[in-house]
Amino acid sequence: MQSAITNTRTRYGWATILIHWLIGIIFIGQFALGFVMVRLSSQRAAFELIQLHKSLGSLLLGLIILRIAWRLGNAAPPLPDSVGTLERRAGPLAHLALYAFQIALPLSGWALVSVSTLEIPTMPFNLFVMPNLPLAESDFAESLWASVHWYLAYAGIALVALHVAAALRHHFLLRDNVLTRMITPSSSRD
Repeated sequence: MQSAITNTRTRYGWATILIHWLIGIIFIGQFALGFVMVRLSSQRAAFELIQLHKSLGSLLLGLIILRIAWRLGNAAPPLPDSVGTLERRAGPLAHLALYAFQIALPLSGWALVSVSTLEIPTMPFNLFVMPNLPLAESDFAESLWASVHWYLAYAGIALVALHVAAALRHHFLLRDNVLTRMITPSSSRD
């Protein structure tokens, strides 16, 4: 049986699954990396982790834009009949919030480095120098964007935790296929 690239009526295709899990792993990893990098006593190690954090943030922004574009051209399989009305309404809103946070977080980080008076260039994976956003540099703006980035990160990780809890609820309590269809790709026969 050959796996399908695109979604079918009953399952997600491997492209959706791959992008979903890459974004999830990077998003959670970014939270952990951000938590660690600001607590290091070694400036050299902190600098290296900050550069990695900025690189992964740039990658995350590109992946989430790709994910949204792919989603617009690839309808998601409908939820099982066992899913109630409230969850049918809340699910799309939760996904929309996840997309919004996954776009806002890298953009707020980009804004933060753009307004920083330190003027340290962002070089994603040492491949190129990423231009700053056209924002005025100032200590106040840097403090503001640092706060925005921090609050978005914690709100985003709370949304991810809710998303994971909902997926586990479907799998272990409701025993439906909501989680398994995001793990096992559709086949060309679905």
